[in-house]
Amino acid sequence: MPNPKKLEAVAAAKKLFEEAGSFFVTDYQGLNVLDMTGLRKSLRESNVRLLIEKNTLIKIAASEAGVPDVSEHLVGPTAIAFAMDDAAIAAKILNDSFKAKDLPRMKVFVVDEQIFDAADIGRLADLPPKDMLLSLLVASVEAPFSELVGSLDGFFRELVGSIDALSEKRQSEG
Repeated sequence: MPNPKKLEAVAAAKKLFEEAGSFFVTDYQGLNVLDMTGLRKSLRESNVRLLIEKNTLIKIAASEAGVPDVSEHLVGPTAIAFAMDDAAIAAKILNDSFKAKDLPRMKVFVVDEQIFDAADIGRLADLPPKDMLLSLLVASVEAPFSELVGSLDGFFRELVGSIDALSEKRQSEG
């Protein structure tokens, strides 16, 4: 019979896999308590959950959640960062941490069910946050409509001015 604590750990990890849009598999070996605490705090502030659990339990949870198979990367000390909102923010925090300490080391990451090599994290980290990308998209869609409204407004203003001028001319003639 399975240990109840292990069942709870698998259920909690499975829930994270299901709720997160992306996750990052890292090797945290070499980080001291202070570094790990700082990393956890930075991630938590950006709605990224960091899980450190036994690899066998993570493999079971990932399999049950139906996420892409990263089991070959679940070797040695492993931490998984689950990005609940924006993968780019999580990538930036982890990438900045990698650069500062050369630790933790990225093993692999998954975004929208696609597996990426650790070398690709820099490209994801360089992306603007999701909110900024959405606002840029809205601005690019809105710009032509704003120009159209401005043109129509100018046309109608001219038309109303011409009608007013004709009306005044008729009143003065009449």
